[in-house]
Amino acid sequence: MDIGVISVRYARALLKSATDAKVEDAVYQQMMLLAKSYITVPQLRHTIDNPMLSKDKKETLLLTACGGDSISPLTKAFISLILKEDRENMIQFMANSYVTLYRKQKNIIRGKLITAMAVTAETEQKMRKMVESKTQGTVEFESEVNPDIVGGFILEYDTYRMDASVQSKLRDILNTLKK
Repeated sequence: MDIGVISVRYARALLKSATDAKVEDAVYQQMMLLAKSYITVPQLRHTIDNPMLSKDKKETLLLTACGGDSISPLTKAFISLILKEDRENMIQFMANSYVTLYRKQKNIIRGKLITAMAVTAETEQKMRKMVESKTQGTVEFESEVNPDIVGGFILEYDTYRMDASVQSKLRDILNTLKK
């Protein structure tokens, strides 16, 4: 069976159980943390995939990657099930699938604002409100400072990208002069 199909099935079952138990928000945070742990600590995948490591140690490691002591009982049960069924090699995909399904269910759009200098919370809130009004959904906003864009901003959400940076304007002028 395909790893994507299996991952989505497990994630769908976890989301249904979490929604029924009214803990889907907590599980969402834990699955995001788990997915992020796999990205920030590449050795995690190798360790979890190691057949010589005991299931107990894998469970402890995965629970720590999900947030440690404050994990919901459902997440603990889910990890135990994954290990029992020997599906731990797919847990990163399951976590990502859960995050995707949760966002779709809650109509959450990811947005990113890139500026040359840090912006105020008020400016960030204005951008968030603008995106929310256009998408009719909730926006998870991430801000990033990139001095290379010189000034202005780059706003990304969903499949949309608005580049109002000085860097892109200068690039356009340079391309026009080259013609």
